[in-house]
Amino acid sequence: MEKIQSSIFINAPKEKVWNTMLQDETYRIWTAAFHAGSYYIGNWEEGSDIRFLGPSEDGTEGGMIGFIKENRPYEFISIEYRGMIMNDVEDFDSEAVKGFVGAHENYTFIEKDGGTEVLVEIDAIDEYKAMFEDTWPKALQALKELVERD
Repeated sequence: MEKIQSSIFINAPKEKVWNTMLQDETYRIWTAAFHAGSYYIGNWEEGSDIRFLGPSEDGTEGGMIGFIKENRPYEFISIEYRGMIMNDVEDFDSEAVKGFVGAHENYTFIEKDGGTEVLVEIDAIDEYKAMFEDTWPKALQALKELVERD
C-alpha cells in the first residue's frame, strides 16, 4: 500500500466543513465523485463500525466495512478498513480483503487564513491508486462547493 494525499482550502470554519463532509445528506452529494448513489450506514463516533455502500449494476449493494479508529471533533477522523461487501455479503477473509485490511483513510481539518484546509490521507493499494489520485480532488472540490454555497 502507498499513502496518497489530497487537500483543498475551503472558505468556511472547520465546524461547518466537518458537518458538511460527514452529515448523511451532504455526504451523498460529494461522494458521488467516487460512485453515484454512495452512502454510509453507521456513525462517525470513535469505536463505531461504519459501512460505505453504493448500488451495484446487478441491483445489490457493495462497498467497504470500516471502523472509526479515532475521532477528534472538528480536527481529525481516522477510518480503518476491515472488510468489504459484495453482492450484499460481508467479506472479512478473502485474499482481496487481506490486501487492504488495516488500511486507513484520515481526514484532518486545519484552521488557516480564515478558512479550513482539509487534508485527506489514504492507504491505497496499487490497483486503486490512480483512481484515488484522480477522484479525491474532484470529491474535495464538490465538498468545497457545497460548503461555500450556503
